[in-house]
Amino acid sequence: MVTSRPEIVGTFGIVTTTHWLSTTVGMAILERGGNAFDAAVAAGCVMHIVEPEQNGPGGDVPIVLWSAQNQKVEVICGQGVAPAGATAAKIKALGFDMMPGIGHIPAVVPGSFGAWMLLLQEYGTMSVRDVLSPAIEIARNGFHVKPEVALTLRNLNSFFKEHWPSSAAVYLPDGQVPEADSLLALPAQAETYARIIREAEAAGGSRDRQIEAARRAWYEGFVAEAIDAFFRQPVMDTSGEAHAGFMTGQDLANWRATVEEPISARYHDYEVFKPGPWAQSPVMLQQLTLLKGFDLDAMDPAGADFVHTVQECAKLAFADRDSFYGDPKFADVPIRVLLGEEYNAERRKLVTSTASLELRPGMIGNFGGGIPQHALGSTKMAHRDVLAGADEECPRTYAQYVARKHGDTCHLDIIDKWGNMVSATPSGGWLSGSPVVPGIGIPVSVRGQMFWLDEGHPNCIEPGKRPRTTLTPSLATRKGVPYIAFGTPGGDQQDQWSLHAFLRHIHHGLNLQEAIDAPSFYTKHLASSFYPREWAPGHLAVESTFSAETLAELDRRGHRLEIHGRWEHYNSVTMATKSGRILRAGASPRRMQSCAIGR
Repeated sequence: MVTSRPEIVGTFGIVTTTHWLSTTVGMAILERGGNAFDAAVAAGCVMHIVEPEQNGPGGDVPIVLWSAQNQKVEVICGQGVAPAGATAAKIKALGFDMMPGIGHIPAVVPGSFGAWMLLLQEYGTMSVRDVLSPAIEIARNGFHVKPEVALTLRNLNSFFKEHWPSSAAVYLPDGQVPEADSLLALPAQAETYARIIREAEAAGGSRDRQIEAARRAWYEGFVAEAIDAFFRQPVMDTSGEAHAGFMTGQDLANWRATVEEPISARYHDYEVFKPGPWAQSPVMLQQLTLLKGFDLDAMDPAGADFVHTVQECAKLAFADRDSFYGDPKFADVPIRVLLGEEYNAERRKLVTSTASLELRPGMIGNFGGGIPQHALGSTKMAHRDVLAGADEECPRTYAQYVARKHGDTCHLDIIDKWGNMVSATPSGGWLSGSPVVPGIGIPVSVRGQMFWLDEGHPNCIEPGKRPRTTLTPSLATRKGVPYIAFGTPGGDQQDQWSLHAFLRHIHHGLNLQEAIDAPSFYTKHLASSFYPREWAPGHLAVESTFSAETLAELDRRGHRLEIHGRWEHYNSVTMATKSGRILRAGASPRRMQSCAIGR
Protein backbone atom coordinates (compact mmCIF):
# COMPACT_ATOMS: atom_id res chain seq x y z
CA MET A 1 0.00 0.00 0.00
CA VAL A 2 1.28 3.49 -0.87
CA THR A 3 1.25 5.70 2.23
CA SER A 4 1.40 9.45 2.70
CA ARG A 5 4.86 9.14 4.21
CA PRO A 6 7.06 6.24 5.29
CA GLU A 7 6.65 4.31 8.49
CA ILE A 8 9.75 5.30 10.49
CA VAL A 9 11.95 2.39 11.64
CA GLY A 10 14.98 2.53 13.93
CA THR A 11 16.68 1.10 17.01
CA PHE A 12 18.05 4.18 18.84
CA GLY A 13 14.90 6.18 19.47
CA ILE A 14 11.72 7.47 17.85
CA VAL A 15 9.71 10.62 18.38
CA THR A 16 6.33 11.35 16.81
CA THR A 17 4.32 14.46 17.63
CA THR A 18 1.74 16.79 16.15
CA HIS A 19 4.30 19.46 15.21
CA TRP A 20 7.60 19.05 13.40
CA LEU A 21 9.47 21.40 15.75
CA SER A 22 8.41 19.40 18.80
CA THR A 23 9.48 16.21 17.05
CA THR A 24 12.91 17.54 16.12
CA VAL A 25 13.49 18.97 19.60
CA GLY A 26 12.50 15.66 21.19
CA MET A 27 14.89 13.78 18.93
CA ALA A 28 17.68 16.27 19.69
CA ILE A 29 17.26 15.55 23.39
CA LEU A 30 17.59 11.80 22.73
CA GLU A 31 20.71 12.43 20.64
CA ARG A 32 22.21 14.38 23.55
CA GLY A 33 21.78 11.37 25.83
CA GLY A 34 18.46 12.22 27.40
CA ASN A 35 15.78 9.60 27.83
CA ALA A 36 12.21 9.52 26.53
CA PHE A 37 10.95 11.46 29.53
CA ASP A 38 13.46 14.29 29.11
CA ALA A 39 12.51 14.40 25.43
CA ALA A 40 8.78 14.53 26.27
CA VAL A 41 9.22 17.54 28.56
CA ALA A 42 11.26 19.46 25.99
CA ALA A 43 8.92 18.55 23.11
CA GLY A 44 5.83 19.37 25.19
CA CYS A 45 7.11 22.81 26.18
CA VAL A 46 7.88 23.55 22.52
CA MET A 47 4.32 22.54 21.60
CA HIS A 48 3.04 25.15 24.04
CA ILE A 49 4.84 27.78 21.98
CA VAL A 50 4.34 26.66 18.37
CA GLU A 51 0.71 25.48 18.57
CA PRO A 52 -0.89 28.42 20.46
CA GLU A 53 -4.33 27.74 19.02
CA GLN A 54 -4.15 24.17 20.36
CA ASN A 55 -2.46 24.52 23.76
CA GLY A 56 -0.25 26.74 25.85
CA PRO A 57 2.02 26.79 28.91
CA GLY A 58 -1.05 27.45 31.08
CA GLY A 59 -2.83 24.30 29.92
CA ASP A 60 -3.33 20.69 31.01
CA VAL A 61 -1.67 17.36 30.24
CA PRO A 62 -2.26 13.70 31.12
CA ILE A 63 0.75 11.43 30.65
CA VAL A 64 0.87 7.64 30.50
CA LEU A 65 4.30 6.01 30.60
CA TRP A 66 6.26 2.81 30.87
CA SER A 67 9.43 3.14 32.92
CA ALA A 68 12.08 0.53 32.11
CA GLN A 69 13.51 1.09 35.58
CA ASN A 70 10.23 0.74 37.46
CA GLN A 71 8.91 -1.97 35.11
CA LYS A 72 5.34 -0.73 35.22
CA VAL A 73 2.85 1.56 33.55
CA GLU A 74 2.01 4.75 35.43
CA VAL A 75 -0.05 7.88 34.83
CA ILE A 76 0.87 11.46 35.67
CA CYS A 77 -2.15 13.69 36.19
CA GLY A 78 -1.46 17.19 34.95
CA GLN A 79 -5.13 18.14 35.06
CA GLY A 80 -5.76 21.19 37.24
CA VAL A 81 -8.80 21.55 39.46
CA ALA A 82 -11.64 24.01 39.95
CA PRO A 83 -10.80 26.95 42.23
CA ALA A 84 -11.82 26.75 45.87
CA GLY A 85 -14.36 29.51 45.33
CA ALA A 86 -16.10 27.94 42.33
CA THR A 87 -19.47 26.30 42.95
CA ALA A 88 -22.46 25.57 40.77
CA ALA A 89 -24.63 27.85 42.90
CA LYS A 90 -22.29 30.83 42.49
CA ILE A 91 -22.04 30.36 38.74
CA LYS A 92 -25.80 30.03 38.35
CA ALA A 93 -26.22 33.19 40.42
CA LEU A 94 -24.24 35.01 37.73
CA GLY A 95 -26.93 34.06 35.22
CA PHE A 96 -25.35 30.99 33.63
CA ASP A 97 -27.36 27.83 32.99
CA MET A 98 -24.28 25.96 31.77
CA MET A 99 -20.56 26.48 32.16
CA PRO A 100 -19.34 29.22 29.81
CA GLY A 101 -16.77 28.37 27.17
CA ILE A 102 -14.36 31.30 27.52
CA GLY A 103 -13.19 33.90 30.01
CA HIS A 104 -12.28 33.66 33.69
CA ILE A 105 -15.25 31.63 34.98
CA PRO A 106 -14.32 28.22 33.47
CA ALA A 107 -10.62 28.49 34.34
CA VAL A 108 -8.90 25.71 36.29
CA VAL A 109 -5.46 25.51 37.86
CA PRO A 110 -2.95 25.23 34.96
CA GLY A 111 -1.53 21.73 35.35
CA SER A 112 0.88 21.21 32.45
CA PHE A 113 3.96 22.77 33.98
CA GLY A 114 3.62 20.83 37.23
CA ALA A 115 3.19 17.58 35.31
CA TRP A 116 6.25 18.21 33.15
CA MET A 117 8.35 19.00 36.23
CA LEU A 118 7.14 15.85 37.97
CA LEU A 119 7.97 13.77 34.88
CA LEU A 120 11.42 15.36 34.71
CA GLN A 121 12.11 14.93 38.42
CA GLU A 122 10.90 11.36 38.89
CA TYR A 123 11.77 9.80 35.53
CA GLY A 124 14.10 12.13 33.61
CA THR A 125 17.82 12.82 33.83
CA MET A 126 18.31 16.39 32.57
CA SER A 127 18.14 19.86 34.11
CA VAL A 128 15.44 22.50 33.91
CA ARG A 129 17.68 24.53 31.60
CA ASP A 130 18.22 21.54 29.29
CA VAL A 131 14.52 20.97 28.69
CA LEU A 132 13.26 24.57 28.61
CA SER A 133 15.99 26.12 26.46
CA PRO A 134 14.61 24.94 23.09
CA ALA A 135 11.20 26.47 23.83
CA ILE A 136 12.83 29.73 24.91
CA GLU A 137 14.90 29.95 21.72
CA ILE A 138 11.90 29.29 19.49
CA ALA A 139 9.68 31.76 21.37
CA ARG A 140 12.32 34.49 21.15
CA ASN A 141 13.37 33.95 17.55
CA GLY A 142 9.90 33.23 16.18
CA PHE A 143 8.20 30.24 14.63
CA HIS A 144 6.35 29.59 11.38
CA VAL A 145 2.74 30.80 11.41
CA LYS A 146 0.49 28.10 9.99
CA PRO A 147 -2.45 29.22 7.80
CA GLU A 148 -4.95 28.07 10.42
CA VAL A 149 -3.21 30.13 13.13
CA ALA A 150 -3.31 33.23 10.93
CA LEU A 151 -7.00 32.67 10.18
CA THR A 152 -7.81 32.04 13.84
CA LEU A 153 -6.15 35.32 14.79
CA ARG A 154 -7.90 37.15 11.95
CA ASN A 155 -11.26 35.99 13.31
CA LEU A 156 -10.25 37.02 16.83
CA ASN A 157 -8.66 40.32 15.82
CA SER A 158 -11.56 42.62 16.70
CA PHE A 159 -12.52 40.70 19.83
CA PHE A 160 -8.97 40.79 21.18
CA LYS A 161 -8.57 44.50 20.54
CA GLU A 162 -11.93 45.40 22.07
CA HIS A 163 -12.21 42.94 24.94
CA TRP A 164 -8.90 41.13 25.58
CA PRO A 165 -6.16 43.73 24.99
CA SER A 166 -3.57 41.64 26.84
CA SER A 167 -4.05 38.92 24.20
CA ALA A 168 -3.80 41.47 21.40
CA ALA A 169 -0.49 42.66 22.84
CA VAL A 170 0.97 39.13 22.61
CA TYR A 171 -0.60 37.62 19.49
CA LEU A 172 -1.13 40.74 17.34
CA PRO A 173 2.32 42.32 17.23
CA ASP A 174 2.18 46.01 16.31
CA GLY A 175 -1.60 45.60 16.20
CA GLN A 176 -1.47 43.45 13.07
CA VAL A 177 -2.63 39.91 12.42
CA PRO A 178 0.41 37.74 11.60
CA GLU A 179 0.39 36.56 8.01
CA ALA A 180 0.52 32.87 7.16
CA ASP A 181 4.10 31.72 6.54
CA SER A 182 5.50 34.65 8.52
CA LEU A 183 7.34 34.29 11.83
CA LEU A 184 5.67 35.00 15.16
CA ALA A 185 7.75 35.56 18.29
CA LEU A 186 6.38 35.27 21.82
CA PRO A 187 8.96 37.15 23.93
CA ALA A 188 6.76 37.31 27.03
CA GLN A 189 6.45 33.52 27.13
CA ALA A 190 10.19 33.16 26.50
CA GLU A 191 10.91 35.44 29.46
CA THR A 192 8.57 33.46 31.72
CA TYR A 193 10.48 30.25 31.00
CA ALA A 194 13.83 32.08 31.27
CA ARG A 195 12.90 33.49 34.68
CA ILE A 196 11.93 30.02 35.84
CA ILE A 197 15.41 28.77 34.85
CA ARG A 198 17.04 31.65 36.72
CA GLU A 199 15.03 30.96 39.87
CA ALA A 200 15.69 27.22 39.60
CA GLU A 201 19.44 27.70 39.28
CA ALA A 202 19.51 30.31 42.03
CA ALA A 203 18.20 27.64 44.38
CA GLY A 204 21.44 25.70 43.80
CA GLY A 205 21.99 22.18 45.03
CA SER A 206 20.86 19.02 43.31
CA ARG A 207 18.88 18.55 40.11
CA ASP A 208 15.84 17.64 42.21
CA ARG A 209 16.16 20.82 44.25
CA GLN A 210 16.31 22.96 41.11
CA ILE A 211 13.28 21.23 39.59
CA GLU A 212 11.34 21.82 42.78
CA ALA A 213 12.37 25.49 42.73
CA ALA A 214 11.08 25.74 39.15
CA ARG A 215 7.75 24.25 40.23
CA ARG A 216 7.51 26.70 43.14
CA ALA A 217 8.21 29.65 40.84
CA TRP A 218 5.13 28.66 38.87
CA TYR A 219 2.71 27.62 41.61
CA GLU A 220 3.85 29.72 44.55
CA GLY A 221 5.93 32.47 42.94
CA PHE A 222 5.68 35.07 40.21
CA VAL A 223 3.38 33.08 37.87
CA ALA A 224 0.82 32.44 40.62
CA GLU A 225 1.02 36.08 41.72
CA ALA A 226 0.29 37.33 38.19
CA ILE A 227 -2.69 34.98 37.81
CA ASP A 228 -4.05 35.95 41.22
CA ALA A 229 -3.98 39.66 40.36
CA PHE A 230 -5.45 39.27 36.87
CA PHE A 231 -8.37 37.06 37.90
CA ARG A 232 -9.68 39.80 40.16
CA GLN A 233 -10.33 41.89 37.04
CA PRO A 234 -13.55 41.24 35.08
CA VAL A 235 -13.05 40.06 31.48
CA MET A 236 -15.51 39.44 28.68
CA ASP A 237 -16.82 35.86 28.33
CA THR A 238 -19.37 33.78 26.47
CA SER A 239 -22.31 35.55 28.13
CA GLY A 240 -21.53 38.88 26.50
CA GLU A 241 -20.70 40.34 29.91
CA ALA A 242 -17.47 40.75 31.85
CA HIS A 243 -16.92 38.67 34.98
CA ALA A 244 -14.06 38.32 37.42
CA GLY A 245 -12.76 34.83 38.09
CA PHE A 246 -12.56 32.53 41.08
CA MET A 247 -8.89 31.59 40.68
CA THR A 248 -6.43 32.72 43.35
CA GLY A 249 -2.75 32.23 43.96
CA GLN A 250 -3.69 29.93 46.83
CA ASP A 251 -5.48 27.62 44.41
CA LEU A 252 -2.20 27.19 42.52
CA ALA A 253 -0.20 26.71 45.72
CA ASN A 254 -2.58 24.00 46.93
CA TRP A 255 -2.28 21.89 43.77
CA ARG A 256 0.39 19.39 42.74
CA ALA A 257 0.65 16.97 39.84
CA THR A 258 0.38 13.35 40.97
CA VAL A 259 1.49 9.89 39.87
CA GLU A 260 -1.48 7.54 39.67
CA GLU A 261 -2.24 3.95 38.81
CA PRO A 262 -3.67 3.56 35.31
CA ILE A 263 -6.84 1.70 34.51
CA SER A 264 -6.72 -0.98 31.83
CA ALA A 265 -8.66 -3.52 29.83
CA ARG A 266 -7.51 -6.72 28.13
CA TYR A 267 -8.30 -7.09 24.46
CA HIS A 268 -7.11 -10.32 22.84
CA ASP A 269 -3.29 -10.34 23.20
CA TYR A 270 -3.20 -6.72 24.35
CA GLU A 271 -3.75 -4.78 27.55
CA VAL A 272 -4.54 -1.10 26.98
CA PHE A 273 -3.68 1.37 29.75
CA LYS A 274 -5.34 4.74 30.21
CA PRO A 275 -5.87 7.53 32.77
CA GLY A 276 -8.92 7.32 35.00
CA PRO A 277 -12.46 8.72 34.65
CA TRP A 278 -11.33 12.30 35.30
CA ALA A 279 -10.52 11.97 31.60
CA GLN A 280 -12.70 10.33 28.96
CA SER A 281 -10.04 7.60 28.70
CA PRO A 282 -12.11 4.65 29.99
CA VAL A 283 -14.47 5.12 27.05
CA MET A 284 -11.90 3.48 24.75
CA LEU A 285 -11.62 0.55 27.13
CA GLN A 286 -15.39 0.11 27.13
CA GLN A 287 -15.47 0.27 23.34
CA LEU A 288 -12.87 -2.51 23.24
CA THR A 289 -14.89 -4.58 25.72
CA LEU A 290 -18.01 -4.18 23.58
CA LEU A 291 -16.09 -5.01 20.39
CA LYS A 292 -14.83 -8.31 21.82
CA GLY A 293 -18.19 -9.73 20.83
CA PHE A 294 -17.70 -9.06 17.11
CA ASP A 295 -15.43 -10.69 14.55
CA LEU A 296 -13.48 -7.63 13.43
CA ASP A 297 -10.83 -9.83 11.79
CA ALA A 298 -13.39 -10.85 9.19
CA MET A 299 -14.41 -7.27 8.36
CA ASP A 300 -12.94 -5.04 5.69
CA PRO A 301 -11.22 -2.19 7.65
CA ALA A 302 -12.65 0.28 5.13
CA GLY A 303 -16.02 -1.45 4.81
CA ALA A 304 -19.48 -0.61 6.10
CA ASP A 305 -19.63 -3.51 8.57
CA PHE A 306 -16.46 -2.32 10.33
CA VAL A 307 -17.49 1.34 10.44
CA HIS A 308 -21.04 0.58 11.56
CA THR A 309 -20.04 -1.88 14.28
CA VAL A 310 -17.33 0.35 15.71
CA GLN A 311 -19.59 3.39 15.52
CA GLU A 312 -22.58 1.81 17.25
CA CYS A 313 -20.39 0.53 20.09
CA ALA A 314 -18.92 4.01 20.40
CA LYS A 315 -22.38 5.53 20.85
CA LEU A 316 -23.08 3.22 23.79
CA ALA A 317 -19.73 3.80 25.47
CA PHE A 318 -19.90 7.59 25.07
CA ALA A 319 -23.42 7.67 26.49
CA ASP A 320 -22.06 5.90 29.57
CA ARG A 321 -19.16 8.37 29.66
CA ASP A 322 -21.55 11.30 29.84
CA SER A 323 -23.75 9.64 32.42
CA PHE A 324 -21.19 8.20 34.85
CA TYR A 325 -17.76 9.83 34.54
CA GLY A 326 -16.29 12.41 36.90
CA ASP A 327 -13.37 12.94 39.23
CA PRO A 328 -13.22 9.70 41.27
CA LYS A 329 -12.10 11.70 44.31
CA PHE A 330 -15.57 13.24 44.34
CA ALA A 331 -17.81 10.76 42.53
CA ASP A 332 -18.31 7.02 42.84
CA VAL A 333 -17.64 6.01 39.23
CA PRO A 334 -18.50 2.31 38.68
CA ILE A 335 -15.53 1.61 36.42
CA ARG A 336 -15.31 -2.13 37.16
CA VAL A 337 -18.93 -2.56 36.11
CA LEU A 338 -18.63 -0.29 33.08
CA LEU A 339 -15.64 -2.29 31.82
CA GLY A 340 -17.01 -5.67 32.91
CA GLU A 341 -18.13 -8.39 30.53
CA GLU A 342 -21.53 -8.92 32.18
CA TYR A 343 -22.60 -5.28 31.79
CA ASN A 344 -21.28 -4.99 28.25
CA ALA A 345 -22.84 -8.26 27.13
CA GLU A 346 -26.21 -6.61 27.80
CA ARG A 347 -25.15 -3.33 26.19
CA ARG A 348 -23.88 -5.22 23.15
CA LYS A 349 -27.41 -6.50 22.46
CA LEU A 350 -28.39 -2.91 21.59
CA VAL A 351 -26.16 -2.98 18.52
CA THR A 352 -28.34 -3.81 15.51
CA SER A 353 -27.98 -3.56 11.74
CA THR A 354 -29.31 0.02 11.72
CA ALA A 355 -27.93 3.22 13.20
CA SER A 356 -29.26 4.32 16.58
CA LEU A 357 -30.68 7.85 16.79
CA GLU A 358 -31.00 7.85 20.58
CA LEU A 359 -28.70 8.59 23.50
CA ARG A 360 -28.79 5.32 25.44
CA PRO A 361 -26.77 5.38 28.66
CA GLY A 362 -27.05 2.35 30.87
CA MET A 363 -28.30 2.05 34.42
CA ILE A 364 -26.20 0.62 37.25
CA GLY A 365 -28.36 0.26 40.33
CA ASN A 366 -30.15 3.56 40.72
CA PHE A 367 -27.47 5.51 38.89
CA GLY A 368 -27.08 6.53 35.27
CA GLY A 369 -29.39 7.58 32.52
CA GLY A 370 -29.41 11.33 33.01
CA ILE A 371 -27.62 13.34 30.33
CA PRO A 372 -28.63 16.98 29.71
CA GLN A 373 -29.44 17.23 26.00
CA HIS A 374 -29.04 20.28 23.75
CA ALA A 375 -29.75 19.92 20.04
CA LEU A 376 -27.07 21.02 17.60
CA GLY A 377 -27.42 24.74 16.90
CA SER A 378 -29.94 25.35 19.68
CA THR A 379 -27.76 27.45 21.97
CA LYS A 380 -27.80 31.21 21.81
CA MET A 381 -24.50 32.82 22.72
CA ALA A 382 -22.76 36.14 22.62
CA HIS A 383 -19.37 36.36 20.89
CA ARG A 384 -19.97 33.35 18.66
CA ASP A 385 -16.95 34.56 16.72
CA VAL A 386 -14.61 33.32 19.45
CA LEU A 387 -16.14 29.88 19.53
CA ALA A 388 -17.28 29.39 15.95
CA GLY A 389 -15.57 31.97 13.79
CA ALA A 390 -17.09 34.29 11.24
CA ASP A 391 -18.98 32.10 8.78
CA GLU A 392 -18.60 34.43 5.84
CA GLU A 393 -14.82 34.14 6.17
CA CYS A 394 -14.79 30.39 6.64
CA PRO A 395 -15.62 28.21 3.66
CA ARG A 396 -15.43 24.50 4.33
CA THR A 397 -11.72 23.68 4.26
CA TYR A 398 -9.59 22.24 7.01
CA ALA A 399 -7.86 25.50 7.97
CA GLN A 400 -11.15 27.36 8.18
CA TYR A 401 -12.71 24.54 10.14
CA VAL A 402 -10.06 24.87 12.82
CA ALA A 403 -10.58 28.62 13.02
CA ARG A 404 -14.31 28.10 13.58
CA LYS A 405 -13.96 25.96 16.67
CA HIS A 406 -12.62 26.08 20.18
CA GLY A 407 -8.95 25.47 20.81
CA ASP A 408 -7.93 21.89 20.68
CA THR A 409 -5.03 19.67 21.59
CA CYS A 410 -1.59 18.26 20.75
CA HIS A 411 -0.01 14.85 21.20
CA LEU A 412 3.36 13.12 21.44
CA ASP A 413 4.65 9.54 21.60
CA ILE A 414 8.31 8.76 22.33
CA ILE A 415 10.31 5.54 22.84
CA ASP A 416 14.02 5.50 23.65
CA LYS A 417 16.75 2.87 23.27
CA TRP A 418 16.31 1.74 26.89
CA GLY A 419 12.67 0.88 26.27
CA ASN A 420 11.11 3.81 28.11
CA MET A 421 7.80 4.78 26.53
CA VAL A 422 5.67 7.89 27.00
CA SER A 423 2.40 9.12 25.53
CA ALA A 424 1.13 12.59 26.43
CA THR A 425 -1.69 14.86 25.28
CA PRO A 426 -0.98 18.54 26.05
CA SER A 427 -3.98 20.83 25.69
CA GLY A 428 -5.73 23.86 27.16
CA GLY A 429 -4.34 27.33 27.60
CA TRP A 430 -5.60 28.08 24.09
CA LEU A 431 -5.26 31.63 22.86
CA SER A 432 -9.04 31.59 22.15
CA GLY A 433 -10.05 30.34 25.60
CA SER A 434 -9.00 33.05 28.02
CA PRO A 435 -7.13 36.34 27.85
CA VAL A 436 -3.37 36.45 28.29
CA VAL A 437 -2.27 37.04 31.87
CA PRO A 438 -0.24 40.29 31.80
CA GLY A 439 3.36 39.93 32.88
CA ILE A 440 3.70 36.24 32.00
CA GLY A 441 2.29 36.23 28.46
CA ILE A 442 0.11 33.12 28.71
CA PRO A 443 -3.62 32.29 28.78
CA VAL A 444 -4.95 29.93 31.45
CA SER A 445 -6.84 26.71 30.74
CA VAL A 446 -10.63 26.94 30.56
CA ARG A 447 -11.03 23.20 30.93
CA GLY A 448 -13.73 23.94 33.51
CA GLN A 449 -16.16 24.44 30.63
CA MET A 450 -16.45 20.64 30.71
CA PHE A 451 -18.10 20.67 34.13
CA TRP A 452 -21.88 20.47 34.39
CA LEU A 453 -23.91 22.78 36.63
CA ASP A 454 -26.41 19.98 37.29
CA GLU A 455 -25.97 19.12 40.96
CA GLY A 456 -25.98 15.39 41.45
CA HIS A 457 -24.23 14.71 38.15
CA PRO A 458 -20.80 13.13 38.79
CA ASN A 459 -19.17 15.86 36.67
CA CYS A 460 -20.86 18.82 38.39
CA ILE A 461 -18.37 21.52 39.37
CA GLU A 462 -17.08 21.50 42.96
CA PRO A 463 -14.12 23.25 44.60
CA GLY A 464 -10.90 21.31 44.08
CA LYS A 465 -12.47 18.91 41.56
CA ARG A 466 -11.02 17.88 38.21
CA PRO A 467 -13.31 18.33 35.21
CA ARG A 468 -13.94 15.24 33.13
CA THR A 469 -11.76 16.05 30.17
CA THR A 470 -11.31 14.65 26.67
CA LEU A 471 -7.53 14.22 27.00
CA THR A 472 -6.59 10.59 26.64
CA PRO A 473 -3.11 9.25 25.81
CA SER A 474 -2.78 5.49 25.36
CA LEU A 475 -0.19 2.78 25.99
CA ALA A 476 -0.60 -0.94 25.44
CA THR A 477 1.33 -4.12 26.11
CA ARG A 478 1.29 -7.16 23.82
CA LYS A 479 1.43 -10.50 25.61
CA GLY A 480 2.58 -8.60 28.67
CA VAL A 481 5.44 -6.74 26.93
CA PRO A 482 5.23 -2.93 26.40
CA TYR A 483 4.41 -2.49 22.73
CA ILE A 484 2.67 0.71 21.62
CA ALA A 485 2.14 4.35 22.61
CA PHE A 486 -0.48 6.29 20.65
CA GLY A 487 -3.02 9.09 20.67
CA THR A 488 -4.38 12.16 18.88
CA PRO A 489 -5.88 15.61 19.35
CA GLY A 490 -9.56 15.93 18.59
CA GLY A 491 -11.70 16.49 21.69
CA ASP A 492 -14.51 13.92 21.75
CA GLN A 493 -12.96 12.25 18.71
CA GLN A 494 -9.71 11.33 20.47
CA ASP A 495 -10.94 7.94 21.69
CA GLN A 496 -12.54 7.34 18.31
CA TRP A 497 -9.68 8.11 15.91
CA SER A 498 -6.92 6.55 17.97
CA LEU A 499 -9.06 3.44 18.52
CA HIS A 500 -9.71 3.05 14.77
CA ALA A 501 -5.98 3.16 14.00
CA PHE A 502 -5.23 0.68 16.79
CA LEU A 503 -7.92 -1.74 15.58
CA ARG A 504 -6.79 -1.58 11.96
CA HIS A 505 -3.21 -2.23 13.05
CA ILE A 506 -3.85 -5.22 15.29
CA HIS A 507 -6.78 -6.83 13.42
CA HIS A 508 -5.88 -6.20 9.80
CA GLY A 509 -2.11 -6.07 9.81
CA LEU A 510 -1.80 -2.48 8.61
CA ASN A 511 1.53 -0.95 9.53
CA LEU A 512 1.43 2.19 11.65
CA GLN A 513 1.37 4.62 8.75
CA GLU A 514 -1.19 2.57 6.82
CA ALA A 515 -3.45 2.44 9.87
CA ILE A 516 -3.15 6.20 10.36
CA ASP A 517 -3.74 7.02 6.67
CA ALA A 518 -6.82 4.80 6.36
CA PRO A 519 -10.19 6.53 5.78
CA SER A 520 -11.32 8.30 8.93
CA PHE A 521 -14.72 8.57 10.60
CA TYR A 522 -16.27 9.86 13.82
CA THR A 523 -19.59 10.72 15.45
CA LYS A 524 -21.07 13.69 17.25
CA HIS A 525 -23.84 11.43 18.52
CA LEU A 526 -22.85 12.34 22.08
CA ALA A 527 -23.11 15.27 24.47
CA SER A 528 -20.20 17.45 23.37
CA SER A 529 -17.63 17.96 26.07
CA PHE A 530 -17.24 21.59 24.98
CA TYR A 531 -19.52 24.56 25.31
CA PRO A 532 -22.34 24.66 24.27
CA ARG A 533 -22.55 20.89 24.93
CA GLU A 534 -24.78 20.09 21.95
CA TRP A 535 -25.29 16.73 20.21
CA ALA A 536 -26.23 15.52 16.71
CA PRO A 537 -28.36 12.33 16.67
CA GLY A 538 -27.15 9.72 14.21
CA HIS A 539 -24.27 11.88 13.01
CA LEU A 540 -21.44 10.10 11.21
CA ALA A 541 -18.63 12.12 9.62
CA VAL A 542 -16.66 10.21 7.01
CA GLU A 543 -13.83 10.99 4.66
CA SER A 544 -14.60 10.74 0.95
CA THR A 545 -11.83 8.16 0.53
CA PHE A 546 -14.30 5.49 1.59
CA SER A 547 -15.70 3.69 -1.43
CA ALA A 548 -19.04 4.72 -2.89
CA GLU A 549 -20.38 1.29 -1.92
CA THR A 550 -19.38 1.77 1.72
CA LEU A 551 -20.93 5.23 1.90
CA ALA A 552 -24.15 4.02 0.26
CA GLU A 553 -24.45 1.12 2.70
CA LEU A 554 -23.85 3.37 5.71
CA ASP A 555 -26.54 5.70 4.41
CA ARG A 556 -28.91 2.75 3.93
CA ARG A 557 -28.34 1.74 7.56
CA GLY A 558 -29.57 5.12 8.72
CA HIS A 559 -26.37 6.98 9.54
CA ARG A 560 -26.67 10.72 8.94
CA LEU A 561 -23.58 11.18 6.86
CA GLU A 562 -21.38 14.26 6.77
CA ILE A 563 -18.86 13.70 4.00
CA HIS A 564 -15.48 15.45 4.17
CA GLY A 565 -12.74 15.60 1.57
CA ARG A 566 -9.63 13.47 1.76
CA TRP A 567 -7.74 14.06 5.01
CA GLU A 568 -10.01 16.94 6.03
CA HIS A 569 -10.65 15.47 9.47
CA TYR A 570 -8.68 16.87 12.36
CA ASN A 571 -7.53 13.29 13.03
CA SER A 572 -3.84 13.68 13.93
CA VAL A 573 -3.02 10.23 15.27
CA THR A 574 0.59 9.49 16.12
CA MET A 575 1.77 5.98 17.02
CA ALA A 576 5.05 4.42 18.16
CA THR A 577 5.87 0.75 18.77
CA LYS A 578 8.69 -1.36 20.16
CA SER A 579 9.16 -4.99 19.15
CA GLY A 580 12.46 -6.37 20.39
CA ARG A 581 15.07 -3.81 19.37
CA ILE A 582 13.01 -2.50 16.46
CA LEU A 583 11.24 0.82 16.97
CA ARG A 584 8.58 2.10 14.57
CA ALA A 585 6.53 5.28 14.31
CA GLY A 586 3.91 6.97 12.17
CA ALA A 587 2.20 10.39 12.06
CA SER A 588 -0.99 11.63 10.46
CA PRO A 589 -0.83 13.60 7.21
CA ARG A 590 -4.11 15.36 7.95
CA ARG A 591 -2.81 18.59 9.49
CA MET A 592 0.29 18.60 7.29
CA GLN A 593 2.40 19.26 10.37
CA SER A 594 2.55 16.03 12.40
CA CYS A 595 5.97 14.44 12.09
CA ALA A 596 7.69 11.19 13.06
CA ILE A 597 11.46 10.75 13.03
CA GLY A 598 13.96 8.35 14.52
CA ARG A 599 17.10 6.37 13.93
